[in-house]
Amino acid sequence: MLKVSRSNLLDRLHGRQKGRSPRYSKQDDDRHLPFIRELCEARAANGYRRITARLNRLLAANDERVNHKRVYRLMKQDGLLLPRYTGRPQERCHNGQVITLKPDLRWCSDGFEIRCWNKEVVRVAFSLDCCDRELMRYVATTGGITGEMVQDLLLESLEYRFGQSERVPHPLEWLTDNGSCYIAKETRAFASSLGFVVCTTPVRSPQSNGMAEAFVKTFKRDYVYLNDLPDAATVMARLPEWVEDYNRSHPHKGLKMKSPWEYRAELASNE
Repeated sequence: MLKVSRSNLLDRLHGRQKGRSPRYSKQDDDRHLPFIRELCEARAANGYRRITARLNRLLAANDERVNHKRVYRLMKQDGLLLPRYTGRPQERCHNGQVITLKPDLRWCSDGFEIRCWNKEVVRVAFSLDCCDRELMRYVATTGGITGEMVQDLLLESLEYRFGQSERVPHPLEWLTDNGSCYIAKETRAFASSLGFVVCTTPVRSPQSNGMAEAFVKTFKRDYVYLNDLPDAATVMARLPEWVEDYNRSHPHKGLKMKSPWEYRAELASNE
């Protein structure tokens, strides 16, 4: 024996306990279903929760309410539910690796916008090393990013890393998305003439340029959103300061919490 009190069973046997009033009735289902069908026909884009709210408005005159679970079941039985939508696009499988084990094996590039308080827009394109995460060079404008600006970005990045050189000293990948400024014939030809191996991501696959995408999120979160953005002139004047601070002090988990410049200094000391 468990020696557990069962007084509720005694109350039930002696009729001293009132039973729970019935809450479900099959007749109510048959009565509500025509209203649900009518509402679904008139509001074809409404899901079961909005249909429940509209049905309860109709039933309020009789002091009645229905539960959204009942409406869901009735709509499912009658084939009235909307197709499930998660709000997220179908992701492309990406099993590759953007990061490299040594600097100057792959550079990536992307562009982003900074919207100012006075409605002006600053557009920025940048070059980033896929090993040490250093933002090497960038271009900024209040207009659109052109192929000529990307070519200038390539040449400045080349001179920054390799000095006054006309070509990269070894094969070096240039990874971008399919923006018009990147895939322009003149831009690709110029990159190839400098010795770059031009690589573009598959269509609708931003994950393939994930390091550049991650940098954009980081830069906006830690710099853009935390500073005043009154106009384009102010933003463009602050960009050098933000970029330097990122390179000098922003810790990266992939670099064992070192900043890009700290990581590069450590590599140089070990050579």
